[in-house]
Amino acid sequence: MPAKPHLPLLASAALLLTFAAQLPAQSSSSSSSQSGTAPQEESRSTPKRPSVEAGGSAVTLETSEPLFYLASALNLCGYDDGLDQSDPVRAKVRADIESAAIATPEAADSRRALCEYVHTHQLTDAGLNLAQYVSLALYVTPPPELAPAADETDLPPDSTQVVNILPLLRTFAEQVHLHAIWIKYRPEYEALIDLVHDPLTRTILNTNIYLKLPASSYDGRRFLVLLEPMLAPAATNARIYGNDYTVVVSPLATPPGTVKMEQIRHTYLHYEVEPLVYSRATAMNRLQPLLRTVQDAPIDFNYKSDIVSLITECMIKAIEAHTMDVGLPKPVRPESHERVDQERYTGELAVYDRQTEAARRSASDLAMRQGWVLTGYFYDALNQMQRDGSSLKDAIGQMVYGMDIGREAHHDQQITFLPETTHDVVRRAPRQPIGLDLAEMKLFKGDKDGASEIAEKVLASPTGDHARANYLIARINLLDQEPDDAVTHFHAALETSRDPRTLAWCHIYLGRLYDMQQTPDRKKAVAEYHLALNLRDDRPDTKAAAEAGIRAPFAPPKREAMPDTDDNTPVDPTGKAEKDAYKPPPPQ
Repeated sequence: MPAKPHLPLLASAALLLTFAAQLPAQSSSSSSSQSGTAPQEESRSTPKRPSVEAGGSAVTLETSEPLFYLASALNLCGYDDGLDQSDPVRAKVRADIESAAIATPEAADSRRALCEYVHTHQLTDAGLNLAQYVSLALYVTPPPELAPAADETDLPPDSTQVVNILPLLRTFAEQVHLHAIWIKYRPEYEALIDLVHDPLTRTILNTNIYLKLPASSYDGRRFLVLLEPMLAPAATNARIYGNDYTVVVSPLATPPGTVKMEQIRHTYLHYEVEPLVYSRATAMNRLQPLLRTVQDAPIDFNYKSDIVSLITECMIKAIEAHTMDVGLPKPVRPESHERVDQERYTGELAVYDRQTEAARRSASDLAMRQGWVLTGYFYDALNQMQRDGSSLKDAIGQMVYGMDIGREAHHDQQITFLPETTHDVVRRAPRQPIGLDLAEMKLFKGDKDGASEIAEKVLASPTGDHARANYLIARINLLDQEPDDAVTHFHAALETSRDPRTLAWCHIYLGRLYDMQQTPDRKKAVAEYHLALNLRDDRPDTKAAAEAGIRAPFAPPKREAMPDTDDNTPVDPTGKAEKDAYKPPPPQ
């Protein structure tokens, strides 16, 4: 039977979207599980992950039968966390499974084997213990197969520790007719989905309105919320695997259908903010000195060693501070137009604004003491964004390129960190770069030969991304001082690429080469810079580089000699020279 569709996640707010930010409404989200009364007659597909149609909604609210199976197995084997706070359906399912597990000797034997495995693989940390099974559930095909949906090398690392539970789970599920129990309680799961749907819609919608970002349709990335009442309501698990951002939540019994919406929203902010930050990852190299200021902070090592991750989390903390519910009722504008009523309202509103700003500023300050040292900087930048009426997509360039690193580093060094911090609910599976992604990394690290070898293999393949490979080889040619070869590869990339950024930078590099050749051809150079601007790549560094080339011939930046000092002292800790190269000139 076909999967049962849920209500549209964002379509219910279409009018508000149109009024507030002209954002398109989302399509309906659908459950990854099945419904019906005759389990044996149902057809089951085995996609690697719950599918999303191209052009459909990128944000979905679903349930998952494999997750139900694994969560039920944990409950049967002693997982009682949050039982008294869980929705009543959890106790009902536990009772039915318990009865089925003792109904036959075969069922009892399969239960014993299953629980022995669970107890043998139990971790000391309860959160990590549950997390490994949640990670596995996201990569399991639907029953009755219950098999890994990917090669073991592609599974989340923590899930590989318990992947061998699947044969035992298959046997147990058959013995106790677990699919029939799943079907029996599907209506209660659907009722919970309905309760969560509207609050989730408002959360996603309000976030997009604040950031002035469109609620885009499916483009290869998606945000998925999975509801599983068999888990503890306090145990929110969030994952980022490739282009999938997944949050697993469980509802409270009181009020019915209540979930930890703030953690869902935090993960959604990762989904929206990360592409904007990572698109500027190479330009953030000048921010590396700021990592020194967090070496003693109580944050994970990843944030102490990766400036892009630190920037992302600090920006999200600032957004959360800006949009937090401070618990104060906002004054209501009086219907009366009497002067005394309007003046009283104005005074009450001023008090409200001061109190909310103080509360939100306090949250920003707390985040900085927890180690998220740039939260205050981004909090102020978001204030400016709101005053300008711009979107985060438009404002983020100036936030990054306009940062005074020396000033921020000095400010961050004055922060007294708290002994402990809040840990991000999001877990990210490490993804090894391959192909041209790996080549770009090798080039970034200075391994030109390794990068060139990969790019040449891509060019040799009839199905390879020749445009991107040519663009990479052209930049290697520049580093090797082979301008003629670089021109050839830039033109080859221009002939086949459809990416505005790649096309724009090919023209910029060609313009610079015309400016720098032995007999400069300024006319051709300016023409290339204009072509770059006409491609309308929306990133500030592209526009700044093209406009700078039009104003004056390109000249390589002069580098200061490295001072004779210890290796830990950078040449230019403020990054001013590099910042000026990116930052657009002030208006005349």
